[in-house]
Amino acid sequence: KADNIEFKDNQVILGDKTMSFSDFIDLAYHNRVSLSSTGFYSTPKIFYDREKASGRPFFYFAYGACVSEVVLDTLTGEYRFLRADILHDVGHSINPAIDLGQVEGAFIQGLGWLTMEELWWDKAGQLKTHAPSTYKIPTCRDIPLDLRVELMPDVSNQEDTIYRSKAVGEPPFMLAISGWLAIKDAVAATVNNNVNVPLNCPATPEHVLMAIQKMRS
Repeated sequence: KADNIEFKDNQVILGDKTMSFSDFIDLAYHNRVSLSSTGFYSTPKIFYDREKASGRPFFYFAYGACVSEVVLDTLTGEYRFLRADILHDVGHSINPAIDLGQVEGAFIQGLGWLTMEELWWDKAGQLKTHAPSTYKIPTCRDIPLDLRVELMPDVSNQEDTIYRSKAVGEPPFMLAISGWLAIKDAVAATVNNNVNVPLNCPATPEHVLMAIQKMRS
């Protein structure tokens, strides 16, 4: 019976019998007994009426802020991110190391989306930039020279999540907009900071140079 089974000190105690954990696993494997299980979490409190465009599509919200600094070569349109400061909300973090890595990775992925991952199609309408082998993705050289990421101090999630934590996922991806805006401000600074810069996404060096030339003309 389940009440008579105990896992202790790397041993499996089965009533009055004891075997090592590795022998127990080996025995289960050779007798084709599954030792894994699956589960599904149904997020509570969410609903959405598409016809009325109303409801609660999300269980909770995560918040973040980012400031980016860029240096720009006005002769070539090339640029380099000098620094980025990020503060992100993860509720009560279960594992800060993992959460910090998630924020860093999402931010760099976002920079790739906004500055280098350009889509183009051939005359037949076929997408030619369909994989990392056909378009440029961020590398270690594209990371800001000074990247500072902090998690908001222990601010518990108001909703009843695991340990009052918040998932990281995609939200920090959008913080990369600050990088694109830094490039846009740098282009504006070449002529007049009060002028709206015609800079499309992704802000490749070619697009940046064309924006500079258009501003100066």
